[in-house]
Amino acid sequence: MPPKFFLTTAIDYPNSRPHIGTAFEKIGADVQARYRRMEGFDVHFLMGNDENTVKISRRAAELKRDPKEYCDDMANQFKEVWRALDISFDDFIQTSEPRHHAGCQKFIQKVFDNGHIYKGHYEGWYCDGCEGFKTKKEVDEAGGVCPDHKTPVILRQEPCYFFALSKFQDKLLEFYAQNPKFIQPESRRNEVVTLVQTELRDVNITRAGESWGIKVPFDPEFTIYVWFDALLNYITAIGYGVPRLAPAASRDSTRALNEDDFAKWWPADIHFIGKDITRFHCALWPAMCFAAGIEPPRSVFGHGFVYIKKDDAGAAEKISKSLGNVIEPMDLITKFSSDAFRYYFMRECQFPGDGEFSWSRFATVYNSDLGKNLGNLLSRVTTLIVKNFDCVLPGTAGQTPAPIVADLPEVVRQVQAHMEACQYNSALEKIWRAILDPANQYAEKNEPWKLVKTDREATKPILLNLSEILRVAAILLKPVLVRSAETIHRTFNFTQPWEKVKYGDVVARPVQAEDLRVVAELDKGKVKPLFPVIA
Repeated sequence: MPPKFFLTTAIDYPNSRPHIGTAFEKIGADVQARYRRMEGFDVHFLMGNDENTVKISRRAAELKRDPKEYCDDMANQFKEVWRALDISFDDFIQTSEPRHHAGCQKFIQKVFDNGHIYKGHYEGWYCDGCEGFKTKKEVDEAGGVCPDHKTPVILRQEPCYFFALSKFQDKLLEFYAQNPKFIQPESRRNEVVTLVQTELRDVNITRAGESWGIKVPFDPEFTIYVWFDALLNYITAIGYGVPRLAPAASRDSTRALNEDDFAKWWPADIHFIGKDITRFHCALWPAMCFAAGIEPPRSVFGHGFVYIKKDDAGAAEKISKSLGNVIEPMDLITKFSSDAFRYYFMRECQFPGDGEFSWSRFATVYNSDLGKNLGNLLSRVTTLIVKNFDCVLPGTAGQTPAPIVADLPEVVRQVQAHMEACQYNSALEKIWRAILDPANQYAEKNEPWKLVKTDREATKPILLNLSEILRVAAILLKPVLVRSAETIHRTFNFTQPWEKVKYGDVVARPVQAEDLRVVAELDKGKVKPLFPVIA
């Protein structure tokens, strides 16, 4: 059986459409999912929307719509954007679905029965934007406002049920020590450890008097508070709480996921989340798992933020719905392409850290890396083969192209290491600097467009060598440039089927049984430009 790999993203508030900061996370997770599938893993990639929130019921009321109807509509809009970005999710959970409600109620009842939930009274500083309580220290340091949303907090008092998080301090610290790779990247680790050592407090996990949400099974006057509810999507989506052989519980599933599937997929190999919610995922979530008697996830990766860089040299701002500076992914996709979008954010923004977006920088990166480098190389090679050899390099069957890249196996190994560490910008930089740049330099040095006029035979191995680089680049770029990498590979009659290529095939090149051919559809005698340069 192939090894399994279960990865998730944070679920999103559907109070408005997704923005490019949200898309940054989804693309990063998708690159990992596609890479793992290439490497032979049985992958399950989960995404979804966080719907059992006060802000959602308020937004639906503003629009005079039923909350469930509103959530379903927004889920379709989110999935439309993710599909346009070629995000290859296997499941999309809505927390308003029956499968999630059933799993949440089973989980909270289990934790209650195990003695880790008690009734009390809560008072604290609350942010509507986060739907979360803030410590006095956080509020004071932010000048009396929420440090994330920059909006005033309110002093909230209410009866509630508490999760006894503080009881798990020693167990959490022991877990971190035994699993040093649980919190990724390393820079997030110290923050979480310090929090657990010094500020771990019991958590209010219910709301009173709310009609929208999941009822607490042992006290229906309360609904489950959003974080205790939302985190559980990672297990309810894969069958937690659904009896074996149960009928389908999700309209999006081809079959029911049940406790058998939960046993297969859990624990998650990686949760991709924004760095601002690291504490919930690295402290509260594993403690919840301990309390219910299930394993915690294997790792949590807290990625950085995307900031808007003002082209007039103004200060960069974090992209946020509350700040009103969002850019919709569809604006970029329709003007350019999904691959251009994916490439910019994975190359220009360090996934473990922060990145910036501006329209001028996007055009610069697009032109230099995609248009004038990768795209131009494909155009040069195919045009020469089509024009001068009638689409066929005769006499090349079985020939091994001469290496343009020094120590290609080591380059591939480094790219793989970067991919597995989610250092996508480093992986792409290595592909460009160690593979594509040398290929373009090789072309400039040998000038096949001139040589073909005087020595056709001497030109053929040069074009064969450059075609091999395009094969190599297509395979390595498959997780990022979903459509363009496939287009490059299918431009030629390479022996191996595109659906089956993996990173190991870069070095273990299959024998080309036939002469190399350009088999792509031609437009006026040329292969269609892959990345037309932005004027």
